[in-house]
Amino acid sequence: MLFLETEKLTMRFGGLYAISELDMEIKESEILGLIGPNGAGKSTFINVVSGLYKPMHGMIKYRGEKIVGLRMDQIASKGIVRTFQASNLFMGFSVMQNILVGFHLGAEISFWRAMLGGSHVSNKERSLNDKALGLLNFFGMDHLKNELTSNLPHGYRRILGVAMALAADPKLLMLDEPVTGMMAEETFNFMKIIKRIVQEKKITILLIEHDMKAVMGFCDRIVVLNFGKKIAEGTPQEIQLNAEVIKAYLGEKRDVQSSESGS
Repeated sequence: MLFLETEKLTMRFGGLYAISELDMEIKESEILGLIGPNGAGKSTFINVVSGLYKPMHGMIKYRGEKIVGLRMDQIASKGIVRTFQASNLFMGFSVMQNILVGFHLGAEISFWRAMLGGSHVSNKERSLNDKALGLLNFFGMDHLKNELTSNLPHGYRRILGVAMALAADPKLLMLDEPVTGMMAEETFNFMKIIKRIVQEKKITILLIEHDMKAVMGFCDRIVVLNFGKKIAEGTPQEIQLNAEVIKAYLGEKRDVQSSESGS
């Protein structure tokens, strides 16, 4: 049984096909890179799989179960969680409170009680606090637990967004351009964290990213889209040598490991 697969997945906006007859699979416990030029259909794919958009036609199966037509919350409850390009953090909350928001999505507790804490916090809520501290420790952010999120540097905000997603207990985590705006060293450290998530927490990663060094250096496999169609898939080494990818995506005279401009 495949972890996640699509067959003839198609999504159109007006007269434009964002995804066209796409057959694709994601293997359990891998980091799969999804790349392509602007408008290739990468973010649309995540939006369809997560339930934000309903495809025109085609099939999506997650662990053998058809999930097309389910609401976003229903899909998330099955373990398919996504992050967004734009920050979805609560800037007026502390780092710790943001993590608790992620737990709240799947917990039967009062939102404001989780935020305010105090003497009336239940055993379940205390357990979630312990888990939140564990997550922050995993990401090396436990010393920032009481810091206001708006005060965090950009790199830490990106990491916090992933930590929030992990609080929802995903089995498949879809990351949409997570290292945008990071310096080279920040990007390298962030991708090492993603690798640890797969190895230690046994979570599968789908990564959309324009930073080719990150993609080529950390992904197990890569799928390349162009105009909503899959034009190549394989290991990073195979993609670097694929003439169609070099021509259609990176340009015939560009180095496949250079970063793509734009988003």
